[in-house]
Amino acid sequence: MAPSATSKHPALGDISVLFLDVMARAVVREGYSIQPLFDQFSISQTLLNAPEARISIPRFMRLGSAAISLTGNPNLGLTMGTETRPVDAGLAGLAAMTAPTASQGLEQILTYSLLNSRNSRGHPHFDRDSLTARFYSIRPYNRYNYFVVDSVLGGWTRFLRRVTGEQAVLRKVMIEYPDLGQSEVFEQWFGCPVVFEAEENSVQLHRDIAPLIPAQAQPAMHRALVQQCNTQLERIRGGWNIIDQVKEKLTPLLQGQTPSLETVAAELGLGPWTLQRQLAAHGARYKDLLDDTRKALALDYVKETNLNFAEIAWILGFSGSPAFYKAYRRWLGMSPGDYRAQYAVRNVNG
Repeated sequence: MAPSATSKHPALGDISVLFLDVMARAVVREGYSIQPLFDQFSISQTLLNAPEARISIPRFMRLGSAAISLTGNPNLGLTMGTETRPVDAGLAGLAAMTAPTASQGLEQILTYSLLNSRNSRGHPHFDRDSLTARFYSIRPYNRYNYFVVDSVLGGWTRFLRRVTGEQAVLRKVMIEYPDLGQSEVFEQWFGCPVVFEAEENSVQLHRDIAPLIPAQAQPAMHRALVQQCNTQLERIRGGWNIIDQVKEKLTPLLQGQTPSLETVAAELGLGPWTLQRQLAAHGARYKDLLDDTRKALALDYVKETNLNFAEIAWILGFSGSPAFYKAYRRWLGMSPGDYRAQYAVRNVNG
């Protein structure tokens, strides 16, 4: 049987090392070298030279926060957007460059995002009717993940500008986190209205930009590259058994609630009894998978973020902090506060 793809990844998700090169170029653009930070975060040249290698999203966020401190630029994510090239999205970016239209190119970057990253909250999505590209980031927001939203939306915008040769490519930008006093900078960079504290992270294309033909559009090469993307995507998803599929659906559904088996079954396009039967065939029960998923996420959130425990309890769908504390003691035999303190001490001691 193929190995479980999901189990190989950190609970909160991971990202291709190709995006570390984008960050490095952004830091250089600000007049600094990122090498001291790579050394600090144990990013070796061997890792950087492995195109299929990934690092955890929390590690990427901490590295980005350190890069912002180094450069003194709170909007380093926008600089990363400026430095983003289609090839930084790997095979998906190459396919996008050769697409028939600009909007189809952007859609393919989102469609094949799993080739470059996996986010526990969900995968990017392109709405053809409204010409809107949506991105899901880890919540709640803090200084560690603001730049992630900026760099992703900025990278998509840069792609559209690169393939069309136009600067005014967007009608509107939506950002979930609050305005940090940078709205003027953002509207100047994106060239359109930017709405903060929105219900989503998204960019909406101008109608006259969407049908433009990319400078490197090439039908035969595009078909070949899309076929390669589909092959890689099938290889990744082919390693997911029903247990992995349930865990993949569970994570974004947890926030503020405990999703039922019926809800997850509907997400998978199955009936509840069918899902139970398939899980039983793998020796698994839904309530155990729910508990395992919460445990894996809890360990990452407590260890890798500075979120308070009430926030983590809500993210994991617990009724409140007491229920979260009780579960944590059952999992590890200690409180989340003790675990976080022990992990901090280990980091200090190397």
